[in-house]
Amino acid sequence: MQRPKIIIASVAVAALAAVGGTTAALASGSSASSAAPASSSAPASSARTVSTAQVSVNGKTETILVDAHGMPLYYYQPDTASQSAVTGQLAALWPPLTSSAPTATGLSGKVTAVMDGHGSQVAYNGHLLYTFVTDGPEHVTGQGVQNFFVVTPGIAPLAATSTGTTTPAASAPASPATGGYGY
Repeated sequence: MQRPKIIIASVAVAALAAVGGTTAALASGSSASSAAPASSSAPASSARTVSTAQVSVNGKTETILVDAHGMPLYYYQPDTASQSAVTGQLAALWPPLTSSAPTATGLSGKVTAVMDGHGSQVAYNGHLLYTFVTDGPEHVTGQGVQNFFVVTPGIAPLAATSTGTTTPAASAPASPATGGYGY
Protein backbone atom coordinates (compact mmCIF):
# COMPACT_ATOMS: atom_id res chain seq x y z
CA MET A 1 0.00 0.00 0.00
CA GLN A 2 2.93 2.39 0.39
CA ARG A 3 3.88 2.37 -3.31
CA PRO A 4 0.88 4.45 -4.46
CA LYS A 5 1.61 7.05 -1.77
CA ILE A 6 5.27 7.23 -2.81
CA ILE A 7 4.37 7.60 -6.49
CA ILE A 8 1.77 10.29 -5.74
CA ALA A 9 4.23 12.13 -3.52
CA SER A 10 6.92 11.93 -6.23
CA VAL A 11 4.56 13.32 -8.87
CA ALA A 12 3.52 16.15 -6.54
CA VAL A 13 7.16 17.07 -5.82
CA ALA A 14 7.97 17.02 -9.56
CA ALA A 15 4.98 19.26 -10.32
CA LEU A 16 5.98 21.73 -7.63
CA ALA A 17 9.57 21.75 -8.91
CA ALA A 18 8.35 22.47 -12.44
CA VAL A 19 6.18 25.38 -11.29
CA GLY A 20 8.93 26.74 -9.04
CA GLY A 21 11.50 26.32 -11.81
CA THR A 22 9.37 28.23 -14.28
CA THR A 23 8.95 31.03 -11.76
CA ALA A 24 12.70 31.02 -11.12
CA ALA A 25 13.41 31.18 -14.85
CA LEU A 26 11.10 34.15 -15.24
CA ALA A 27 12.60 35.87 -12.20
CA SER A 28 16.13 35.35 -13.52
CA GLY A 29 15.44 37.54 -16.51
CA SER A 30 14.26 35.06 -19.10
CA SER A 31 11.73 36.56 -21.46
CA ALA A 32 8.18 35.27 -21.39
CA SER A 33 8.64 33.79 -24.86
CA SER A 34 11.67 31.73 -23.82
CA ALA A 35 10.03 30.45 -20.62
CA ALA A 36 6.62 29.69 -22.11
CA PRO A 37 5.60 26.20 -23.14
CA ALA A 38 5.37 25.33 -26.83
CA SER A 39 1.64 26.00 -26.91
CA SER A 40 2.18 29.66 -26.07
CA SER A 41 1.35 32.20 -28.72
CA ALA A 42 3.89 34.69 -27.37
CA PRO A 43 5.94 36.29 -30.15
CA ALA A 44 9.59 35.41 -30.58
CA SER A 45 12.03 38.04 -29.43
CA SER A 46 13.53 40.10 -32.22
CA ALA A 47 17.17 39.32 -31.38
CA ARG A 48 18.90 37.10 -28.88
CA THR A 49 22.67 36.93 -28.65
CA VAL A 50 24.28 33.52 -28.23
CA SER A 51 27.77 33.56 -26.78
CA THR A 52 30.14 31.38 -24.76
CA ALA A 53 30.98 31.14 -21.09
CA GLN A 54 33.31 29.10 -18.92
CA VAL A 55 31.18 27.10 -16.48
CA SER A 56 31.38 23.99 -14.35
CA VAL A 57 29.72 20.97 -15.98
CA ASN A 58 29.73 17.88 -13.77
CA GLY A 59 32.70 19.29 -11.82
CA LYS A 60 34.80 20.13 -14.90
CA THR A 61 35.25 23.64 -16.32
CA GLU A 62 33.91 23.72 -19.88
CA THR A 63 33.26 26.37 -22.51
CA ILE A 64 29.55 26.20 -23.40
CA LEU A 65 26.98 28.28 -25.25
CA VAL A 66 24.78 30.63 -23.22
CA ASP A 67 21.94 32.98 -24.11
CA ALA A 68 21.92 36.77 -23.64
CA HIS A 69 21.10 36.28 -19.94
CA GLY A 70 23.96 33.82 -19.34
CA MET A 71 21.60 30.84 -19.22
CA PRO A 72 23.27 27.59 -20.39
CA LEU A 73 22.01 26.27 -23.72
CA TYR A 74 21.21 22.63 -24.40
CA TYR A 75 20.33 20.43 -27.36
CA TYR A 76 17.94 17.48 -27.27
CA GLN A 77 19.34 14.29 -28.80
CA PRO A 78 16.06 13.13 -30.48
CA ASP A 79 15.64 16.45 -32.36
CA THR A 80 16.44 16.81 -36.05
CA ALA A 81 17.85 19.93 -37.66
CA SER A 82 14.36 20.98 -38.75
CA GLN A 83 12.01 19.51 -36.14
CA SER A 84 11.84 19.81 -32.36
CA ALA A 85 10.72 16.73 -30.44
CA VAL A 86 10.22 18.89 -27.32
CA THR A 87 6.52 19.52 -26.71
CA GLY A 88 4.00 19.87 -23.88
CA GLN A 89 5.35 19.51 -20.35
CA LEU A 90 8.84 18.78 -21.67
CA ALA A 91 8.84 22.20 -23.34
CA ALA A 92 7.69 23.75 -20.06
CA LEU A 93 10.82 22.38 -18.36
CA TRP A 94 13.11 22.93 -21.37
CA PRO A 95 11.97 26.23 -22.97
CA PRO A 96 13.16 26.66 -26.55
CA LEU A 97 15.37 29.63 -27.36
CA THR A 98 13.51 31.68 -29.95
CA SER A 99 14.53 34.64 -32.09
CA SER A 100 13.64 35.74 -35.58
CA ALA A 101 17.14 37.16 -36.08
CA PRO A 102 19.65 35.41 -33.77
CA THR A 103 23.14 36.80 -33.40
CA ALA A 104 26.29 35.20 -32.06
CA THR A 105 29.40 36.41 -30.32
CA GLY A 106 32.68 34.47 -30.34
CA LEU A 107 31.41 31.42 -32.24
CA SER A 108 32.76 29.83 -35.40
CA GLY A 109 29.68 27.62 -35.98
CA LYS A 110 26.47 28.59 -37.73
CA VAL A 111 23.61 30.21 -35.77
CA THR A 112 20.23 30.11 -37.52
CA ALA A 113 16.50 30.45 -36.85
CA VAL A 114 14.41 27.37 -37.71
CA MET A 115 10.66 27.68 -38.14
CA ASP A 116 9.03 24.89 -36.14
CA GLY A 117 6.25 24.39 -33.62
CA HIS A 118 7.96 26.87 -31.29
CA GLY A 119 8.16 29.65 -33.86
CA SER A 120 11.64 30.84 -34.87
CA GLN A 121 13.75 28.51 -32.76
CA VAL A 122 17.48 29.23 -32.59
CA ALA A 123 19.83 26.47 -33.75
CA TYR A 124 23.60 26.16 -33.58
CA ASN A 125 25.20 23.91 -36.21
CA GLY A 126 21.74 22.45 -36.81
CA HIS A 127 21.07 21.64 -33.13
CA LEU A 128 17.93 23.35 -31.80
CA LEU A 129 18.64 25.21 -28.54
CA TYR A 130 16.88 25.12 -25.16
CA THR A 131 17.34 26.42 -21.64
CA PHE A 132 16.45 24.51 -18.45
CA VAL A 133 14.12 26.02 -15.84
CA THR A 134 16.26 24.98 -12.85
CA ASP A 135 19.45 26.59 -14.23
CA GLY A 136 20.69 30.02 -13.27
CA PRO A 137 23.03 32.26 -15.23
CA GLU A 138 26.15 30.21 -15.98
CA HIS A 139 24.88 27.45 -13.65
CA VAL A 140 24.37 24.05 -15.33
CA THR A 141 21.92 21.61 -13.70
CA GLY A 142 20.48 19.79 -16.72
CA GLN A 143 23.52 18.05 -18.26
CA GLY A 144 22.45 14.56 -19.34
CA VAL A 145 18.90 14.93 -17.98
CA GLN A 146 16.16 13.54 -20.25
CA ASN A 147 18.58 13.34 -23.24
CA PHE A 148 19.50 17.05 -23.03
CA PHE A 149 23.17 18.02 -23.20
CA VAL A 150 24.98 21.35 -22.96
CA VAL A 151 26.05 22.82 -26.28
CA THR A 152 29.72 23.52 -26.80
CA PRO A 153 31.21 25.70 -29.55
CA GLY A 154 32.73 22.66 -31.28
CA ILE A 155 29.58 20.54 -31.50
CA ALA A 156 29.46 18.67 -34.81
CA PRO A 157 26.89 19.96 -37.29
CA LEU A 158 23.84 17.82 -38.01
CA ALA A 159 23.89 16.57 -41.61
CA ALA A 160 20.71 15.73 -43.53
CA THR A 161 20.32 12.17 -44.80
CA SER A 162 18.54 11.04 -47.95
CA THR A 163 15.47 10.15 -45.83
CA GLY A 164 15.18 13.71 -44.54
CA THR A 165 16.36 12.84 -41.04
CA THR A 166 19.53 14.25 -39.57
CA THR A 167 22.59 12.61 -38.15
CA PRO A 168 25.82 13.98 -36.73
CA ALA A 169 28.38 14.70 -39.44
CA ALA A 170 30.85 11.89 -40.20
CA SER A 171 33.60 13.75 -38.34
CA ALA A 172 31.47 13.93 -35.19
CA PRO A 173 33.30 13.03 -31.98
CA ALA A 174 32.00 10.66 -29.31
CA SER A 175 28.31 10.84 -28.40
CA PRO A 176 27.36 12.49 -25.10
CA ALA A 177 26.06 9.09 -23.96
CA THR A 178 29.70 7.94 -23.82
CA GLY A 179 30.64 10.70 -21.41
CA GLY A 180 31.39 13.52 -23.86
CA TYR A 181 29.58 16.82 -24.13
CA GLY A 182 28.81 16.70 -27.84
CA TYR A 183 32.04 18.24 -29.05
